Amino acid sequence: MKSENELAAELRAEGFSHTFVWQDRPNAFYHDHTHATLTAHIILDGEMTLTTGGLTTTYRAGERCDVPAGAVHSAKMGPSGCRYLIGEK
Repeated sequence: MKSENELAAELRAEGFSHTFVWQDRPNAFYHDHTHATLTAHIILDGEMTLTTGGLTTTYRAGERCDVPAGAVHSAKMGPSGCRYLIGEK
Protein backbone atom coordinates (compact mmCIF):
# COMPACT_ATOMS: atom_id res chain seq x y z
CA MET A 1 0.00 0.00 0.00
CA LYS A 2 1.19 3.54 -0.72
CA SER A 3 2.19 5.86 2.12
CA GLU A 4 -0.26 8.36 3.59
CA ASN A 5 1.71 11.19 2.02
CA GLU A 6 1.57 9.57 -1.43
CA LEU A 7 -2.17 8.94 -1.11
CA ALA A 8 -2.80 12.52 0.05
CA ALA A 9 -0.74 13.85 -2.87
CA GLU A 10 -2.84 11.78 -5.29
CA LEU A 11 -6.05 13.19 -3.80
CA ARG A 12 -4.73 16.74 -4.10
CA ALA A 13 -3.78 16.04 -7.73
CA GLU A 14 -7.44 15.02 -8.28
CA GLY A 15 -8.57 18.38 -6.95
CA PHE A 16 -9.27 17.53 -3.31
CA SER A 17 -8.18 20.77 -1.65
CA HIS A 18 -8.34 19.51 1.94
CA THR A 19 -6.95 16.15 3.11
CA PHE A 20 -6.61 14.77 6.63
CA VAL A 21 -6.44 11.50 8.55
CA TRP A 22 -9.34 10.55 10.85
CA GLN A 23 -9.64 7.68 13.31
CA ASP A 24 -12.78 6.18 14.82
CA ARG A 25 -13.18 3.85 17.77
CA PRO A 26 -14.33 0.26 17.32
CA ASN A 27 -17.96 -0.03 16.16
CA ALA A 28 -18.43 3.75 15.94
CA PHE A 29 -21.58 4.65 14.01
CA TYR A 30 -22.55 7.77 12.10
CA HIS A 31 -26.29 8.06 11.45
CA ASP A 32 -27.61 9.29 8.09
CA HIS A 33 -25.93 12.56 7.16
CA THR A 34 -24.62 14.47 4.13
CA HIS A 35 -21.51 16.44 3.19
CA ALA A 36 -21.56 19.73 1.28
CA THR A 37 -18.75 18.56 -1.02
CA LEU A 38 -17.53 15.37 -2.67
CA THR A 39 -15.50 13.37 -0.15
CA ALA A 40 -13.02 10.55 -0.73
CA HIS A 41 -12.21 8.04 2.01
CA ILE A 42 -9.15 5.80 1.73
CA ILE A 43 -9.03 3.14 4.43
CA LEU A 44 -5.62 2.93 6.11
CA ASP A 45 -6.43 0.45 8.90
CA GLY A 46 -9.55 -1.39 10.00
CA GLU A 47 -12.81 -1.25 8.10
CA MET A 48 -15.80 0.95 7.37
CA THR A 49 -19.23 -0.15 6.21
CA LEU A 50 -20.95 2.58 4.23
CA THR A 51 -24.66 2.62 3.38
CA THR A 52 -25.91 4.99 0.70
CA GLY A 53 -28.76 4.77 -1.78
CA GLY A 54 -29.90 1.45 -0.30
CA LEU A 55 -26.50 -0.17 -0.96
CA THR A 56 -24.23 -1.32 1.87
CA THR A 57 -20.53 -1.95 1.17
CA THR A 58 -17.63 -2.73 3.51
CA TYR A 59 -14.26 -1.14 2.73
CA ARG A 60 -10.96 -2.41 4.15
CA ALA A 61 -7.33 -1.24 4.20
CA GLY A 62 -6.23 -0.02 0.78
CA GLU A 63 -9.75 0.50 -0.54
CA ARG A 64 -11.38 3.80 -1.42
CA CYS A 65 -14.94 5.02 -1.39
CA ASP A 66 -16.17 8.38 -2.66
CA VAL A 67 -19.37 9.99 -1.40
CA PRO A 68 -20.99 12.56 -3.72
CA ALA A 69 -21.94 15.97 -2.32
CA GLY A 70 -25.39 15.85 -0.77
CA ALA A 71 -25.64 12.02 -0.77
CA VAL A 72 -27.41 10.73 2.34
CA HIS A 73 -25.26 8.02 3.91
CA SER A 74 -24.41 6.31 7.18
CA ALA A 75 -21.20 4.60 8.26
CA LYS A 76 -20.28 1.93 10.79
CA MET A 77 -16.71 1.16 11.74
CA GLY A 78 -15.43 -2.37 12.21
CA PRO A 79 -14.63 -4.17 15.46
CA SER A 80 -11.06 -2.79 15.38
CA GLY A 81 -12.17 0.73 14.51
CA CYS A 82 -11.07 2.52 11.38
CA ARG A 83 -8.32 4.93 10.43
CA TYR A 84 -8.77 6.65 7.09
CA LEU A 85 -7.57 9.45 4.86
CA ILE A 86 -10.27 11.92 3.85
CA GLY A 87 -10.20 14.23 0.87
CA GLU A 88 -12.69 17.07 0.52
CA LYS A 89 -13.28 19.03 -2.70
